[in-house]
Amino acid sequence: MPLHITKIAFRSESPATLRAWLDSHEGEARTTTRYLPKRVEEMAGGSLYWIHGHRLVGRSPILGFEETGQGRYWIRLEPRLIPVRGKPKRAHQGWRYLEDADAPPDLDGGEADELDAMPAALLGELSKLGLV
Repeated sequence: MPLHITKIAFRSESPATLRAWLDSHEGEARTTTRYLPKRVEEMAGGSLYWIHGHRLVGRSPILGFEETGQGRYWIRLEPRLIPVRGKPKRAHQGWRYLEDADAPPDLDGGEADELDAMPAALLGELSKLGLV
């Protein structure tokens, strides 16, 4: 079972803008982190789960980690957002580990399209109630 990480979708106005940013990359997308995870070997086959509006909204499979040459590390990602069943997640700085057993399941295409059409505030409220 792979280990995952969570990270805030910083500077993303909505899951749709996060998806557009990821889609704009060919081959891989990169985001930075100050520290290399100590459990990096356990992350083979894992994903970065994105937090937006205090809930997990999607995941991007992790391709690996690489030094930037400036004392930081790239988190190398597949350039796609796979929608997941919304799960409340408190905001935090940097990233946090997420065990596979605690990761929300992926949504199918129809469910994802319906959620994309809802306003972020409504999704947040429905998520708090455990309805999405």
